[in-house]
Amino acid sequence: MPKAEDIPICDVRRRGEGDLGDCLQVLADVHKVDGYPVNWPERPADWLAGPAQLAAWVAELDRQIVGHVALAPAGAHDVAPALWSSRAGTAVADTAVLSRLFVSPSARGHGIGGLLMSQATREARERGLHPVLDVVASDSAAAALYEQLGWSLLAVVDQRWTPDQTVKVHCYAAA
Repeated sequence: MPKAEDIPICDVRRRGEGDLGDCLQVLADVHKVDGYPVNWPERPADWLAGPAQLAAWVAELDRQIVGHVALAPAGAHDVAPALWSSRAGTAVADTAVLSRLFVSPSARGHGIGGLLMSQATREARERGLHPVLDVVASDSAAAALYEQLGWSLLAVVDQRWTPDQTVKVHCYAAA
């Protein structure tokens, strides 16, 4: 059994403007290992820190950024908010989308993804919003994390990302 002093301490805090460079480096590492995001954005900083976000957080392990998550209002092409609102009998505007969730491959196994999701979920609920998300069907590790945290699979849908690209995604809602 590990000693308390051997367990790394992870802090989750709001993302600041000065964090984007480190976040993008972690994202590049994640893309190289996991292929997330599926399509590398033309302008990664804009993709990561879009103006529509409600909030975003980073996880630090030994004072190094090792993870990220954002919370955003439902977008016009987001499927999970529509599925949840239809099922719950609420407006799409009553949902918030967890997005841009990633953890450095070198920092996995410390519960960082769960900590980031908990922070974003808590913020959504404090705003009176129900958290939802979607994930590409091929990302079975992410789907397993969501299900382990009690999220419910709403549906598996084909989503058109571009005229030439349709992707199967799993849509989830928080309990």
